[in-house]
Amino acid sequence: MDFNNDLAILCDISDLESITGAIFILIFVFSVTGNLLVLAILLFGEKLKNITSLFILNLACSDLVFTLTLPFWAYYQLHHWVFGEYACKLLTAAYIVGVNSSVILLTALTVDRFVTVVLQWPNDPSRRKRFAVVSCTAAWLISAAASVNDAITVKVETQWNNLSSCEDTSPESHVNLGYYLHVSLLFFLPFTIIVFCYSFILKTVLQASKRRTYCTVVMILCIVAAFFICWGPYNILLIVKIFYKPQSCYAEDTLYVAYSVCRIIAYSHCCMNPLLYMIPKTSRKHIWSILCCRNSKKKERDNLI
Repeated sequence: MDFNNDLAILCDISDLESITGAIFILIFVFSVTGNLLVLAILLFGEKLKNITSLFILNLACSDLVFTLTLPFWAYYQLHHWVFGEYACKLLTAAYIVGVNSSVILLTALTVDRFVTVVLQWPNDPSRRKRFAVVSCTAAWLISAAASVNDAITVKVETQWNNLSSCEDTSPESHVNLGYYLHVSLLFFLPFTIIVFCYSFILKTVLQASKRRTYCTVVMILCIVAAFFICWGPYNILLIVKIFYKPQSCYAEDTLYVAYSVCRIIAYSHCCMNPLLYMIPKTSRKHIWSILCCRNSKKKERDNLI
């Protein structure tokens, strides 16, 4: 989770930690509010009436799983690890599950759009629903399985200044291999699949005249693009970290600043999906209806009093 090595201990790289921790808290507040609102819309407004809603519901849950770990990482940035080894392993696993499930769900959602819009099969809605349910289930199972190794290797250790840290204790070569596999299999591979699918989806949609299909495709494209724009710099920096080793405190400071900024951008992604989901007019109507329903119920209670 953190960018620590022997040179980092000797250099003064703590200037951004308080700012980073405060931003994590802001991201937590906005993400919880937005994603809970999305869940309310999907469950009570749209009632999961289509396959896309099922995928977005799982994406919102994925964002919430990731978001719930942020207050702990924020405190860790501001102070040190005080939550014990069990929490260290559990929160690391939740972090991995949240990130991995998001990219797998986005890939499955894009493939579903490709099969439906470009290939135009299957025509049976029940088969599409089964595919969506299987894809969502697989996304959670694969993400959980991928988090096991990280949960095992992270441990709480006491540093030279008597402060505790929650870090991966594997040899550096194993950590670098883990970064490489993660970025390759759970970032660049999904990115390639999504680019391939959307190149055909957009071509097909632009030739058609179905406004509803066009709006849905644009919304999904924005959600997918937001993920890769937010997480792209962070994943690229992880690869850079494997091959580039700073030899001075200035280089270490520069790399740490770049890492902190990229991590903030990546973590802020969990706030993006609720905003992008509001693109369709129907979503905004559902928000208004939910708020109006709450206001009417409040007025009824006030009248009874």
